[in-house]
Amino acid sequence: MLKKLFQSFRPPTGGQHHRRTTPEVINKSQHSLQRSQFSRHAVSIVDRLQAAGYQAYLVGGCVRDLLLGINPKDFDVATSATPEQIRAEFRNARIIGRRFKLVHVHFGREIIEVATFRAHHSDEGEGDSHRSSHNASGRILRDNVYGTLEEDAQRRDFTINALYYDPVSERILDYANGIHDIRNRLLRLIGDPVHRYQEDPVRMLRAVRFAAKLDFGIEKHTVKPIRELAPLLREIPAARLFEESLKLFLSGQGAIVFEMLVDLELFEPLFPGSSHALEERPTYTHTLISQALANTDLRVKQGKPVTPAFLFAALLWPALPGRALYLQSQGVPPIPAMNQAAHDLIAEQCQRIAIPKRFTLPIREIWDMQERLPRRSGKRADMLLDNPRFRAGYDFLLLRESAGEETEELGQWWTDYQEANDSERRDMIRDLGNRDDGAGAAPRKRKRSGSKRKRSGDEAFD
Repeated sequence: MLKKLFQSFRPPTGGQHHRRTTPEVINKSQHSLQRSQFSRHAVSIVDRLQAAGYQAYLVGGCVRDLLLGINPKDFDVATSATPEQIRAEFRNARIIGRRFKLVHVHFGREIIEVATFRAHHSDEGEGDSHRSSHNASGRILRDNVYGTLEEDAQRRDFTINALYYDPVSERILDYANGIHDIRNRLLRLIGDPVHRYQEDPVRMLRAVRFAAKLDFGIEKHTVKPIRELAPLLREIPAARLFEESLKLFLSGQGAIVFEMLVDLELFEPLFPGSSHALEERPTYTHTLISQALANTDLRVKQGKPVTPAFLFAALLWPALPGRALYLQSQGVPPIPAMNQAAHDLIAEQCQRIAIPKRFTLPIREIWDMQERLPRRSGKRADMLLDNPRFRAGYDFLLLRESAGEETEELGQWWTDYQEANDSERRDMIRDLGNRDDGAGAAPRKRKRSGSKRKRSGDEAFD
């Protein structure tokens, strides 16, 4: 599969394949798109802006996806009107962003994003108000310099995203041979790949995401510099990488995305602890993360809800046991060692990907549940069943077992316990006390005193 995604390709002869000073015009008789396929609100914005004397087109992913027979998730508009001029045309418009100003036009729950044509990126002439600004490594710091339609097309990232559809004339303007690459199912950067990745290292992640989502190959010059430039992702704000990670792993192609990230050495800048675990325990780590992502992909395809908390819990878990064992070797008792390791791991991870607290807390609870599930004597099992995090903890236990962890069939025990009636459950608890392997022996000693049970630390989860 990965070999298919990393392709070499010979562009057509006659000029540079991905640069055009004038667009190829594809008339309505030459393509399959119809005005009615697009959001009526997006089309109305284009109509109104054109009527006001501005250039305006539907652009990017919505054009690309419809050409591929995919239902777009959103519809974007590009225009010669400035953000202020757009807002003057639409009372329901709001300007957002600083580094990159955009306009959101609200139609109830639907939001249409409208962007002004941007000028070429250039690192020539510091202080030139007609150019975007960059830092020393080439990353774009300011991109509110507006330009022409031709300039806007050349500053877009991939050829397949530089397609402009005019719903009035029903023509497609193609400035970068994007139609050709769509037909050949090929992902190609516009311009010099090294320079474009330096401008915005997140483009490397976008290349992976689009290749996985669309089942496209990545053109050889586009993929070649990625491994060398992967460390540039460490310069990207952690909050932005959180949003990008959700797009990567919750798109329904998370399993193949993971394989590509590892192969292109992009996984380490995102998840340094888990990348180390992948080197130390490759089979276990790879299996656990791949299985978690495959399960997530299936839920996405089935339209079932998915939670980033469970996914991040799985992505980070392989790095946790080793840290806890190290702390134990320094004399820290097992449970405090696990708690400290979990705290440190999440804190370090948030330096790379800013996982919000609304997810880090459930991650900790899922992990804590792994320590509690083996302790089932007395009323503990029923109390755990009533815990709101039980299902996530139980599913995570099954995930660990599927990756090869030995838990003495703990997952099967909990599966049987959930399906058993009250009498059968009492028998199962009684059988734990009769076992010789110690699984139920230690809890029986604490059964004599409710106050001692509370001292075990379980009250934090009750």
